[in-house]
Amino acid sequence: MNRLVEETSPYLQQHKDNPVDWYPWGDEAFARAKEEDRPILLSVGYAACHWCHVMAHESFEDTETAAVMNDLFVNVKVDREERPDVDAIYMEAVQALSGHGGWPMTVFLTPDGRPFFGGTYFPKTSRHGLPSFTEVCKAMAQVWDERRDDALTQAGELTAALGRAGEIASTGAPIPGPEALVAARNTLLARFDNRWGGFGPVPKFPQPDLLELLLRAHLRDENEDTLGMVTVTLDAMAAGGIYDHLGGGFARYSTDVEWLVPHFEKMLTDQALLVAEYLHAWQVTGEEKYLQVLTETIDYVRRDLRHPDGGFFSSEDADSEGVEGKFYVWSEAEIRELPGVAADDAIAWWGVTPGGNFEGANILRRPVGDELVRPPAVEETRRVLFEAREKRVRPGLDDKVLTEWNGLFIASLAEAAAATGRGDWLDDARTAAGFLLANLRRPDGRWLRAWQGGRPGRHLAFAADYAAIVDAFTRLAEATGEARWITEARTAADAMLELFWDDKAGGLFTNGSDAEALITRNKDLIDNAVPSANGNAAVALLRLGALVGEGYYTQRGEDILSLLAGLVGQHPTAFSRALAAADLSASGVTEIAVIGDRVDLVGAVHARYLPNAVLAWGEQYPSPLFEDRKDGMAYVCRNYACQAPVSDVGSLEGQLSSSG
Repeated sequence: MNRLVEETSPYLQQHKDNPVDWYPWGDEAFARAKEEDRPILLSVGYAACHWCHVMAHESFEDTETAAVMNDLFVNVKVDREERPDVDAIYMEAVQALSGHGGWPMTVFLTPDGRPFFGGTYFPKTSRHGLPSFTEVCKAMAQVWDERRDDALTQAGELTAALGRAGEIASTGAPIPGPEALVAARNTLLARFDNRWGGFGPVPKFPQPDLLELLLRAHLRDENEDTLGMVTVTLDAMAAGGIYDHLGGGFARYSTDVEWLVPHFEKMLTDQALLVAEYLHAWQVTGEEKYLQVLTETIDYVRRDLRHPDGGFFSSEDADSEGVEGKFYVWSEAEIRELPGVAADDAIAWWGVTPGGNFEGANILRRPVGDELVRPPAVEETRRVLFEAREKRVRPGLDDKVLTEWNGLFIASLAEAAAATGRGDWLDDARTAAGFLLANLRRPDGRWLRAWQGGRPGRHLAFAADYAAIVDAFTRLAEATGEARWITEARTAADAMLELFWDDKAGGLFTNGSDAEALITRNKDLIDNAVPSANGNAAVALLRLGALVGEGYYTQRGEDILSLLAGLVGQHPTAFSRALAAADLSASGVTEIAVIGDRVDLVGAVHARYLPNAVLAWGEQYPSPLFEDRKDGMAYVCRNYACQAPVSDVGSLEGQLSSSG
């Protein structure tokens, strides 16, 4: 075993038996590199990454390759999900060098951490124009030994170009108004795949935050083309192989335009963000198919990604038994041989054929445009197929609990529970939040990034973690009516602004002021697979400020928008969460208060898609939304003006409709 044996990351644990003398990221590795004047070989990946496994099997488990690595470098292995700060910095360097990025990521660093060369996957033997991994290693060692000045020059130039996001200052441009939402809508319309939904070329990612922008735009323009981009995309994904038709939940992305062949890994983040979009589509359209998909996706997470004590695990692998997708695919013969299966119904419903649609097997799917809600006979067949599949060897599970990712899912779960009246979902959201408080917050109040196997990891939480839990606790308060979640949201927001705020330019740095210094102090501004820390924080701060009447939170949220104003105006779809915050700011928060035991009024609010509204009810906490209000009444206020208090659901629904 190497030095990874004590790490909590399942990804690092996968490499603890490699013959490579791996170090985790930390002072020990850098001290050795400086002492021995050796470059560092940095390898970054994550547990559910298929090509990370391929490179591990080909190279890191190979004794000859490991001997080359050990002889030439100090080798450092990083889980990108535990250290998104490290990953972001060196991914920026690799993209600058090669024009593209991805995982596994391989970067060669000077002993003080500056990159001088990098790439992604390198094969064990040269093929398809790629040099072998050992050839790359020997070439980089030779550069270090014989052309040191060239390596240092490259490292200096690359490092100087990194972290530009941390240096962005406000241009003085106004916070984007409704025109930015229109621009985003028009940009997406130009990129929209009218037949299969989604935006852009393959591989196709779900991009739920872009769909959320379109739902917001539809509230304003009531244009059926705007809503159509959302529904066509959600329908096609739910019909395609990217969706697990037996067990619920979505794979990471599709390798084709039809959403048929996924990269089979399942990530908690995708479930969190897609649950919210199918929920909102259901609220807007009333279509049962969207309720079915969000219910099955939540059930998947609760069943397969939930720790017994309440936290949610990170992901399931694409591979099982060393084969990508083996757990999920079927032959026609397998289905016909199962007792209790209406085979003809199943084969017709999911388009199963003798030749299959994926490497001789069948990925279950529905033809786009066909009914998604299963009739009773097909539902019974689904249940039998699911139970049979449960006897297969499952994909690998990454059972670490990440603060940010749990915050994202708790926020969606709480909102979905409130909208559907599912008390069991709400209980799980509460329990998960309690798990985070008990296991990922130190006694001194400092949040941590990860927990696994009964112990917290050693890495401090990042701005993205804090932003996600502020939003999660705020939405839990709105879903439960329990004041303690507002208290927790305020505590986390105060710590976030103290630890991460840039007093000079505004916005949140990725790393806290108490964290280790990296080669640059960056800011997470652009949305990727998850919302950016700054975009999510802007939404959370604006909503929290409205709920508690605290101008400090509102001002900081608007400060983030001011910092991003010029960028959002130029590239609206790259800043979708920040643009949602800008819409919230420009529209003015609709403040709703329900006083007393009026679950009927609360339910009427929860049932509607109200992206620019906040709700105060239940246990009272310090807030102007509760002041001088009569018991049994609902109050709807916007832009410092309140409508007449009402006591019946119909009147409240009328006020909510006029509030947008």
